Amino acid sequence: MSTEAAPAHAPASPFVRRRPPVAVRRRRFLVAVANNSLLIAAAAIFLLPFVFIALTALMSSHQALSPRLWPEPFAWHNFTDVFSKAPMWRYALNTLVYGGLATLGLLLSSIPVAYALARLRWRGSNAAFLITLVAMMLPPQVTIVPVYVLWAKLHLVGSLWPLIVPNFLGDAFSIFLLRQFFLTIPEEYLDAARVDGCGEFRILTTVVLRLAKPAIAAVALFSFLFCFNDFFGPLLYTGENAHNWTLSLGLSQFRSLYQVQWNLVMAATLIVMAPVILLFFLAQRAFVEGVTLTGVKG
Repeated sequence: MSTEAAPAHAPASPFVRRRPPVAVRRRRFLVAVANNSLLIAAAAIFLLPFVFIALTALMSSHQALSPRLWPEPFAWHNFTDVFSKAPMWRYALNTLVYGGLATLGLLLSSIPVAYALARLRWRGSNAAFLITLVAMMLPPQVTIVPVYVLWAKLHLVGSLWPLIVPNFLGDAFSIFLLRQFFLTIPEEYLDAARVDGCGEFRILTTVVLRLAKPAIAAVALFSFLFCFNDFFGPLLYTGENAHNWTLSLGLSQFRSLYQVQWNLVMAATLIVMAPVILLFFLAQRAFVEGVTLTGVKG
């Protein structure tokens, strides 16, 4: 029985993408660098302080006070020394409790209000929205004295509750941002749910919240980052109780105690900055989408 031998080499596909020559790739790279030169320069200007902080955090105490820019050798133990010299874990836990509960309360209180202002027709809705806009323009320093007196009479000064509880009463900026996003949701979706017999609460929880995930993620990220970086509030209400200090307040105290040991101060700064940078990169897509789509009605 005869058999046909298979061809030794299969014909090359005409659609195979060939790699351009080295000269062409070099020219394309130089053109891309020239076109984005301003962006590259701006990125370098913004990144240089972070590079300086990272290099200083890896130096010894003697090197940090010298004109040298490169650590030799790398002092990785600076990061562990920070935790041994200050209760950073307690500060981190307080910050997590403050940011988590405040963000949760803000979402629970702001989402229904924003839905009512965006999709429900009721007498006084325009006036309520105007009051929300006025509240956004009101500086917090105007109300800080009576609010502090209120919490002092409730004997809650020194705890985190004066920072957490107000978020369960809504936030003007979050209500405005969510309302603008809710306006972009087609009315046909809501009408179809009403035809099926859904009430407004069920429409909010089953339809609107699913479509508004980017805006909700953006509001949650805004709230958590504000709580994470908040210094004035914890200083005002927990300044005399070190057990309830947050990371921002603890870092300020750490800098005051070890202001000569810049390597430890920079290491503590990197430790405080790391969660914020990681959170932003993890939620970057939802954050950008929620901000860019807000206010685009269609």
